[in-house]
Amino acid sequence: MPGGRGWKPEEAATKVLTLLPPCGPLAREKPCRSPRRPAIARARLEIDLDAIARNWRALGALSAPGVETAAVVKADAYGLGAAVVAPALAAAGARSFFVALAEEGAALRASLGPGPAIFVFAGLMPGDAGLCAAADLVPCLNSPGQVADFLRLLPGRRCALQLDTGMNRLGLEPADLEAIAPDLGRLAPVLAISHLACSDEPDHPLNRAQAAAMTGLAARLPGVRLSLAATGGILLGPAFHFALVRPGIGLFGGLPFGAGEPVVALSLPVVQVREVARGEAVGYGAAWVAAEPARIATVAAGYADGLLRALGDGGFDLFAGAVRCPVVGRISMDLVTVDVTGLAHVPPALDVLGPHQGIDDLARAAGTIGYEILTSLGPRYERVYKDGSQRPDAP
Repeated sequence: MPGGRGWKPEEAATKVLTLLPPCGPLAREKPCRSPRRPAIARARLEIDLDAIARNWRALGALSAPGVETAAVVKADAYGLGAAVVAPALAAAGARSFFVALAEEGAALRASLGPGPAIFVFAGLMPGDAGLCAAADLVPCLNSPGQVADFLRLLPGRRCALQLDTGMNRLGLEPADLEAIAPDLGRLAPVLAISHLACSDEPDHPLNRAQAAAMTGLAARLPGVRLSLAATGGILLGPAFHFALVRPGIGLFGGLPFGAGEPVVALSLPVVQVREVARGEAVGYGAAWVAAEPARIATVAAGYADGLLRALGDGGFDLFAGAVRCPVVGRISMDLVTVDVTGLAHVPPALDVLGPHQGIDDLARAAGTIGYEILTSLGPRYERVYKDGSQRPDAP
């Protein structure tokens, strides 16, 4: 410890190779100022809007003729910024959007303006009527109770129905449809949707069973457009497409749409580089001990930023160009330590997402799915879009 037996300040000074620029009384020529922080001071999440638009078009091209291709932008466009992503999709031709909650829909309407349809998966929750009316949202009603509330609070407005075809999560069952049959004329739903439980397993028998159930329920909803397929359902083929498909994760470069383009790149700034002697430990719990002398870089991101703690101590790599730099030790809340011994020069930032490692690579390493990796990317990242613009609410 500093000041303890055997501690030599000159050795400590040489051990730390790189630090953030100093300021304050110890740096008389570099007074503390913060008019604008250098770009490298924050981890940077780059989002390719053109790639998102191309993925949307590619998924639309896989759909049966005459099928509308919508866009699912719930959870702030899977964490990438719906206020920027949705207008880019609208410019590409998307006319229908899906969100999870009415609050998301109201924010989306402010970004899209009038015209595009915005559907709300949660339906009409208590307190939602005012938002749905003001923002012209289309709730996907999923229970007889929601149907009754809609007729009472929003008569004459547009709605959709959510049907349960076998997932047993949300939606009206056949008995519910019978119960609301007298009200269908007043409801006049513009769409009826359901959701596949096993679309990422093409041979699962529930897929065909759900498509058959959807077709059977259609007989009770004459003239109503139907929607069953999200990204995985699109890939199952025309029997699952009905009138409208709703790609989500496939827009953003995630499986199961393996042909999709990568959308995100994430670079983490190097805060400090230090030499570690053989036998010295790195990080919490002394979980990693250097077998040989090593050079360790500490980068500014951690599990608070979506780099799941399960990825620590060799679970994944960062990259300097095409060179792999293994993560060592445990992932902290705000920091990750990386072995950069093999680099002749340590760059100002290391890449975690890019051409050599995507969201599904991280997901496999963490034992999860790309959806979780993408939606966990935290708000501290500086979101920079392909045209150089920042997310509207970025600091």
